[in-house]
Amino acid sequence: MEVSLHRLRLALLCVLGLLSFTAQAFESFHVNDIRVEGLQRISPGTVFNFLPVQVGDTFSQYESERTIRTLFKSGYFKNVRLERDGDVLVVVVTERPAIADIKIQGNEDLETEPLLDSLKDIGLAKGRVFDRSLLDKVELELERQYYSRGKYGVKIETTVTPLERNRVDILIDVSEGSVAKIRQINIVGNKVFEDETLLDQFNQSTPNWLSFYTKDDQYSKQELAADLETLRSFYQDRGYIKFAINSTQVSITPDKKDIYITINISEGEQYKVREVRLSGELAVAPEKLYPDFQIDAGDVFSRKRVTDTVTRISNTLGNEGYAFANVNTVPDVDEKTREVDLTFFVDPGKRVYVRRINYAGNSKTRDQVLRQEMRQMEGGWFSAEKVERSRTRLQRLGFFEQVNVETPAVPGATDQVDVNYSVTEQPSGSISVGVGFSQTSGIILNGSISQDNFLGTGRSVSVAVNNSSYSSVYSFSYNNPYYTVDGISRGYGAFYRSTNANRANITYYSTDTFGGNVTYGFPIDEFNSFQFSLLADSLKLRTSQLSSQQVFDFIDQYGNEFQSLGLSASFAHDTRNRRIFPSDGGVRRVSAETKVPGSKLEFYKLSLSLQQFIPLTRLFVFELKSDIGYGDGFGKFSEMPFFENFFAGGVRSVRGYQDNSLGPRDSRNLPIGGNFRTIGTAQLLFPPPFLTESNAVRLSLFYDVGNVFAGTNDWSANELRMSAGIGATWLSPVGPLTVSIAQPFNDQSQDKVQQFQFTLGAGF
Repeated sequence: MEVSLHRLRLALLCVLGLLSFTAQAFESFHVNDIRVEGLQRISPGTVFNFLPVQVGDTFSQYESERTIRTLFKSGYFKNVRLERDGDVLVVVVTERPAIADIKIQGNEDLETEPLLDSLKDIGLAKGRVFDRSLLDKVELELERQYYSRGKYGVKIETTVTPLERNRVDILIDVSEGSVAKIRQINIVGNKVFEDETLLDQFNQSTPNWLSFYTKDDQYSKQELAADLETLRSFYQDRGYIKFAINSTQVSITPDKKDIYITINISEGEQYKVREVRLSGELAVAPEKLYPDFQIDAGDVFSRKRVTDTVTRISNTLGNEGYAFANVNTVPDVDEKTREVDLTFFVDPGKRVYVRRINYAGNSKTRDQVLRQEMRQMEGGWFSAEKVERSRTRLQRLGFFEQVNVETPAVPGATDQVDVNYSVTEQPSGSISVGVGFSQTSGIILNGSISQDNFLGTGRSVSVAVNNSSYSSVYSFSYNNPYYTVDGISRGYGAFYRSTNANRANITYYSTDTFGGNVTYGFPIDEFNSFQFSLLADSLKLRTSQLSSQQVFDFIDQYGNEFQSLGLSASFAHDTRNRRIFPSDGGVRRVSAETKVPGSKLEFYKLSLSLQQFIPLTRLFVFELKSDIGYGDGFGKFSEMPFFENFFAGGVRSVRGYQDNSLGPRDSRNLPIGGNFRTIGTAQLLFPPPFLTESNAVRLSLFYDVGNVFAGTNDWSANELRMSAGIGATWLSPVGPLTVSIAQPFNDQSQDKVQQFQFTLGAGF
């Protein structure tokens, strides 16, 4: 409508211009000169470039019409008049004003810079000629965008302020209003399923106690369309092939704050699968494809299971090199018996091979480091699974901020592709001096020099110093993740550690330990690995006048200096999608540690750690975690040395209880730990409402349970301590900050409760 009005105005102006000219001089004449009047900003040369007539031409009525049309089309003028002064053609123009500035205010949902860029794309920008019709279009488009966000009360006012030198300022004032809330959703025509069951499938809903966070009560046209598709899938996944949404009515109250939705549906009849067939060109043996079938004869028809079957067959073919395979479902519906015959038609296409694997963006990291992580080989069949797995392995290196992959076809070949990985490197080394604090450790001073990608080789080197109120640690470590071409890793290190146990809420004693270790890692497959380590150390145990009788008795029996050789081994099954803040997968780890018989210390430790992340929605992840540890002495040691005991309590075990405070106590009623520990955690993880896209902050609602016991015979469910609360972890520039507020459930009189706990700068 606006374009039509603009054209009408243009036509009227042309007519008026023609009338003004023909009223003065209708007869043709020879143009000896051309004079332009009325210009303010535009140069005469610009006008002459648009003029279709030149000096020396014969000017007729046809030329006058063409001249006026051409000048109006240029967009520079709002009025054009032609006059004759003897043999001189006089062009009298009134310029359109230029835009001096554009300001937008009141917009919170839509960012200003992208809005200004979009205005510039349609010709509304600083320095451009002002066209009122464009501003009208902008108002309508802004209203449309706010309507799509459910803000039907939006008001947009535009003010055009004239300035000197034929310029204008434009102010777009937006009053967004509030998002219309859904007050009622009515579904009409459902007989098989209750309203409540169907509405549970919707993302949008009427207001509830979580709506302030989820905003699911705010109406959105796009969300409604998604919910209708979810409703259709719900029925078709349960055999209702003929399900239809007949109409949808959305009404809004006069104050534009409340929305009422009515959905009219026809359920139809339920259909079952009569027969399932596989046809087409079966480049892969049918026996390899049959396990992919998610639906079978006699099952209730399900669109989701049909789609899953197509996807799985396509993936199987793709992993056999048929990257461009086509799998189509051909249903044959019998209306009388309400049964469906399903035929999965396979068109594999040509088997595709990988010509080259290329890398871009790795200016520091050597190509060899990337190639070590490849599961897709050059010259082999293309496998989407192996290509994606290779990308995941590159991401898990920790050297790259982002990893992308493309598989372009080789020019001139129909059965070859290249695999191109592009990476964005991030700093993999650091020299840092930091200060941290925790309620147990007090002030933590630390400094380190580390390089996880030393000279671009993928090897890591680290020298670190960490000092807290209860311990001082000096260490050096080196690790080569590809000591052999098969992916066997080798690392070694040396350390010195001095510990004052009482400052960590444990009984009175202190230790000085130094030693070194060599570690080998053996990959078994993509998700399983085995690690073996050899450790030699020397430990000196010191007491104080406040040490308990248990400490003195141990020293009297075994001495206070121990040189020993230790072995440790662990098996891990790791399927996490990320190492920090994972949202899917899990870790199962079994580990064992022992001192070699004949050492001055003789004990062993066994531990089992289980962790699983279950994605609930895009934002919510449910985590289950358990940790079981057991240890004992052997040889001349009838029990595990007390300074090797397990402990519990604190932000990394049972929150709400002071660090290391749970479990057995000594003769001075101070924690001394035990040789059997059981810990369990269930928590709901989610980002803050205002930082849903952040990868640096995560909140949690948790439930912790656990304790430490003197032995397995002392274990009792009644002695397990429990707590629940809310926690937060922030990967701050100075180190991870972990905060928790917990309420213990069954604390006893001797327990040290600490509801608020935090630590900053400790290991993550």
